[in-house]
Amino acid sequence: MAKHTTRQVAVLVAVCLLAAKSAHTKNETMESCLKETNPRLTDEQRLLMILMRSYNNKTRPVYNASHPVNVKIGLTITQIFDVDERNQVLTINVWLDQEWHDEKLSWDPADYNGLEVLRIPCTKLWLPDIVLYNSASNYNEKYMEALAMVSYSGRVFWPPIVKLKSSCEMDITFFPFDDQICKLKMGSWAYDGFQVDIFNRSTPIDLSNFVGHGEWELIDTKAVRNVVVYPCCKEPFPDVTFTVHIRRRTTYYLYNVIIPSVMLSSLALLGFWLHPDGGEKVTLGLTVLLSLSVFMLLIAENTPATSFYIPLLGIYLITTMSFTSGSVVVAVSVSSIHARGSYNKRVPTGLKRFIMCLSKGICMETKYINKCYYEEERPVVVQIISKPMNGELNGNIQNTVCQEERRKFLEGYDEQITASTPIISACDEHMRQRSHPGSLKKSHENKCCESSVDKPDVYNGAILDTLKCLLDQNNARQREEDLKKQWEEVAMVIDRFLFWLFLFGNIISSLYLLVLCPNVMQNKSID
Repeated sequence: MAKHTTRQVAVLVAVCLLAAKSAHTKNETMESCLKETNPRLTDEQRLLMILMRSYNNKTRPVYNASHPVNVKIGLTITQIFDVDERNQVLTINVWLDQEWHDEKLSWDPADYNGLEVLRIPCTKLWLPDIVLYNSASNYNEKYMEALAMVSYSGRVFWPPIVKLKSSCEMDITFFPFDDQICKLKMGSWAYDGFQVDIFNRSTPIDLSNFVGHGEWELIDTKAVRNVVVYPCCKEPFPDVTFTVHIRRRTTYYLYNVIIPSVMLSSLALLGFWLHPDGGEKVTLGLTVLLSLSVFMLLIAENTPATSFYIPLLGIYLITTMSFTSGSVVVAVSVSSIHARGSYNKRVPTGLKRFIMCLSKGICMETKYINKCYYEEERPVVVQIISKPMNGELNGNIQNTVCQEERRKFLEGYDEQITASTPIISACDEHMRQRSHPGSLKKSHENKCCESSVDKPDVYNGAILDTLKCLLDQNNARQREEDLKKQWEEVAMVIDRFLFWLFLFGNIISSLYLLVLCPNVMQNKSID
């Protein structure tokens, strides 16, 4: 039935065309013929038949070839679809508004019951060859075949929905605090400015239908008309360049990348407060270093893979790993310094002075580093004044022999003391007999006692040598303990100084890379 009706309308139109041609009539004759022959045609059908009667969509819709077709281009951004930093491609969904004047498409609305706007399939009309100059998509893809809105004055408005893929040079130096400025250059590809002239339909980009993006924030837009003369041609080629300024949202990276990195670097600083004896300093530093390595592998997928720029986040992670690696090296060095006291070695004088100045600089009190030992093998002089058992005995005994020789010397005294024991026993027996009748004579008593009293040097020498050995051993132990304490203080002062150095270095690097640089980047503009 539909085919029969279409065939019938075509026959009627052909009859009317022949009648109009034979009678040399105009459009009014054609319209009256259509009304008389087929009253079932709608106003839009009759208007479309008349407009398409001699229309050719292959040529520009101007009667005078010297006149250009003025095309106005506008952009309505609906969504930022994707930002590919690796391939440097921006993908956005837009409504590409195009408007021009078609001299062949005009009518009187009174002849069609007040019909002022007619929707016509775009394939039937002449369309400007507007393309995206810096497109990154397949050029075989065509625009959406939307209906074109034609006004009775000849104004044509065509707004196809387009997904534009634009190549955009992206600077990710300040990633994840980066701003990107992308340009979309649109114009006629084949027609020069004398044939098709391009203008802005509206200066700002329409954002009334924009849907926000989870990662990127739209900051500003701008549209500028340019006229460029290319080396291939002497004619000017106008275009309209749309500039889009977008900024990355940092919430995701703040909670998933930055805060964990700061926490791991803080754990590395805690290793400076551990005692070097147990080895936990090195263990903690290595554990944090391995954690950062695994963490970098996890976030490498979210970091743009490009060699043109070094991302700010990558610099921060490398800095954090450098501090952590340095803390491990420092922990090993401090443990080695701390263990030098076990080798009974003196702290060098220059190192002592440096440590004392360093301890004052960090307001740390030292206790053992101020003690000095100028001679390692200085003999210990023991002076003992004793009251004599028979007369006065005042002597100074100096010992300059080693401990082994003292031991042998004491063994000789032990033999003398053993030999003199019977004399002492006989003297005691004589003293007991003296208190009873029938005791020995007084001369024998004095002789016995004199024999024992005449030997005081044997006892005094043995006692003095024994005391001297004990004092030497005590002094040696005290000296070794003091040297050990000195090396421990050296290690503690160095460890504490490096703690403050690493702490301030970590704070300064974090503030510079995560606060100062992003704030400087906020001043970036599309102008």
